[in-house]
Amino acid sequence: MADYKRFEVTWKRRLNDNMVWLRIYAPLVAKHAKPGQFIILRTDEYGERIPLTMAGHNSEDGTIDLIYAAVGRTTMLMDQLEVGDCFADIVGPLGKPTHMEGLKSVCVIGGGTGNALAYPLACGMKAAGVDTYMIEGFKNKDLVILEDELKENLGADHVFVVTDDGSYGEKMFTTQKLEDLIAKGYVFDEVVAVGPPIMMKFTCEIAKKHGIKSVASLTAYMIDGTGMCGGCRCKIGGEDKFVCVDGPEFDGELVDWDDLIRRSAYYRDQEAEDRQHICRLTGGVRYND
Repeated sequence: MADYKRFEVTWKRRLNDNMVWLRIYAPLVAKHAKPGQFIILRTDEYGERIPLTMAGHNSEDGTIDLIYAAVGRTTMLMDQLEVGDCFADIVGPLGKPTHMEGLKSVCVIGGGTGNALAYPLACGMKAAGVDTYMIEGFKNKDLVILEDELKENLGADHVFVVTDDGSYGEKMFTTQKLEDLIAKGYVFDEVVAVGPPIMMKFTCEIAKKHGIKSVASLTAYMIDGTGMCGGCRCKIGGEDKFVCVDGPEFDGELVDWDDLIRRSAYYRDQEAEDRQHICRLTGGVRYND
């Protein structure tokens, strides 16, 4: 392969207005990575450390894939990187891999930007020989991502797209589509939910009602990625757990969803403030558009 520099961006694709797919040369990470794991990165020596789930990896060419929404300070800086640019640091793989042993048929459900995280899980399960179905849910047609890639990996008849407003696919929520598939006779050993907490909560409740094991990916709640900050603390089966070191995937029936939903709203104002333009010409200083 080409003589890439460490942590160099080798490929970039824009999926929609704020979703980006990057491929980065990180051979040691790619060599050991498994579906469901994440990395910690810094854009430059002054940047903050953030954890991101890998959307794929290739041990042969030494690359890892990241799919992310440019909504915060660091991801907006990442959005300005082009092919040939390099990250300062990438550490990984971290977190526990997705459990696949013994599974025969699984339904993976992604909500909104959560589909970027659901994509590698679904593809990883299919590659492991699991009969994998995918329900993608979005607010509208303009936000739909990864449909073609999923159909190529899973099969066109294994991918279902739904939108809240009916502008694309079927007009329904992901939870309604799950109920629809079960009613039609689809049999799943496990349901995996990735997305907004309220969606994951109702997905896990539906699975429980039908006697299906549920798994929830809580990757989005990680901050430090090492368990030191405590920001990703959640209650699982009445015990305190940390998403980054104990997860990021947990038994959906054991998650205290009401507590998680309350915690997820703590920093809403600060997150809104961070969703402002980052200009590298001004040394990374934020300013309002």
